[in-house]
Order: sequence, then structure tokens, then C-alpha cells
Amino acid sequence: MTAPPPPSNYEDLIRAIHERHDAMSKSYQRIAVYLTQNPNEVAVHSVQDIAERCGIHASNVVRFAQSLGYDGFKSLQELFRRRLSTAAPGFEARIKVLEQELGTRKDHREGAFLRDLILRDIASLQNLLVETAEHDLHRAVTLLEKAEVIYLLGQLRSSPVADLLRYVLTMLGKSCVLLDPSGGLATHMARAIRKSDVLFAISFRFYATEVVNIVEETGKRNVPIIAISDSTLSPVAKAADVLFAVPEHEYTFSRSLAAPMCLAQALTIALAARLQKEPNNPRIPTVTLQ
Repeated sequence: MTAPPPPSNYEDLIRAIHERHDAMSKSYQRIAVYLTQNPNEVAVHSVQDIAERCGIHASNVVRFAQSLGYDGFKSLQELFRRRLSTAAPGFEARIKVLEQELGTRKDHREGAFLRDLILRDIASLQNLLVETAEHDLHRAVTLLEKAEVIYLLGQLRSSPVADLLRYVLTMLGKSCVLLDPSGGLATHMARAIRKSDVLFAISFRFYATEVVNIVEETGKRNVPIIAISDSTLSPVAKAADVLFAVPEHEYTFSRSLAAPMCLAQALTIALAARLQKEPNNPRIPTVTLQ
């Protein structure tokens, strides 16, 4: 039997990677995540550079390309290069421009750490603005508006995003339930979610097991799910009706929440505009001391 031809364009390639991801080996999954999160960088880096960023040997990247039907990495990379001609600047390109504008130089002074984090946050926010689809924002806000109860789920470093959402949504008069892991009750509480509700889940690498399990189980019951994660290949992606992928381009000690927090705020402000019928000047009530 003749093997099917490899994907001939970037969109078909990404679709094929998503379809095969679950059956891939761990090393191939690492490559898949890097390719989907960093398409502009894949177009210009060597196979050795990409392998180093994935923490694997270059031969694995070549074999990954061959497993998709290409004769080698260069053939796969050509699809990314064609895409780059019409794409917005990638994360690394934005970092370099910002460094040039601000005259950044690498050193170990305390102020240098602050500057480096700010540069990466600015680049991440710019990337969020370019990559976030308007129709996804519209659909997510519509789900939040219509939901009888909004269940919020975020553990480990994702928990601040869930806490922010709970605060603002409560101030807007929406019924919210935080699926708090305290006492081991989050999974049991999630079983009360109905189709008229919404589950809003936030999860980044390394994905909290309980969060993944709740999203999967809730998705099986056809409950609407909004998710913020770091990749379209994350374990919460499949069950999500609306997925906002906010890539993490470096796994460092300090992983910023600037972009996910900004996204959460944008969704709640847009919701406030609908609920208050003031699209041009929405207001979120604040807590004041009497």
C-alpha cells in the first residue's frame, strides 16, 4: 500500500500533528509542542538548534519529520518558511527588537533581572494581541454571559488567574464557584456542573492532574468549557469549546502570568460591557470601605 503524501501546507501539517499527538512518543510530543508554539523560530533555526531547545538529539527531529512523510527536516521546515513570509514577527524577534530599543545587555544585577522579565512580558503581550482570534473572544464572552453558574478551575501557578476571575465575575453579579483543591473536594464539586453552566479552566505545564481529569470528565457531559493553556496540544485543549493558547517560550524559574492575567481581564471587561449595556465605557464595581 502506498503511503499517503505528507501535508503540503502549514495548516494541514498542524492538523496532522494534532491528530497524531496522543499516539506519539514523549520525545516526538516535545517536538510537536515546540513546532506548534514557535512556528516563526522553526522557519529560521537549524535542526540542531531546535533539537537543543527540545532537549533531544537532532536525529529525533529528522525522524519526526520522516514519520509525517517528509524525506527530512528541510522539507518540513519549508512549510514554516512559506508561512513566515506572511506571518507577524515571532516571540524571539520581538524580544530582540525590544532589547535593541531599550539597550538591554545581559548581566546579573538585580535591575537586569527586572528588565529581562519586563522585556519578555511585553513580547508575550504583543504575541497575545496578534494571535488571539476575535471570534474566540466573542464566543467566550457569550458563554460567560449566558452561564447560570461559572465554575473556575486553576491550581498551582494557575490559581491566581482563577482567583482574579472569581473576584471580578462576582463583582459583576455572576454566580461563581471556585473549584478549590482544599480538602480534596474539587473533583466532587465539579460533578454538579450542568450544561447550563460553564467551566473556565486555566492550566499550564506542568499540568495539574486534578485539573486535567476534571476538564476531561466535564467535557464528556457536554458542558461548555473555556480554557487558557500554553499550547493547542495541552491535555485540556481537546475538551475545550474555546481555547486560548498562551505559549511559554522559555521554562524558567519565574514563569510570568502577565499575558493570561491580561486575557482574563479583557474577557471580564468585555462581559461587563454587555451586562451593563455600556460597550464604550464598562465599569467593574470595586469593594469600598464604609
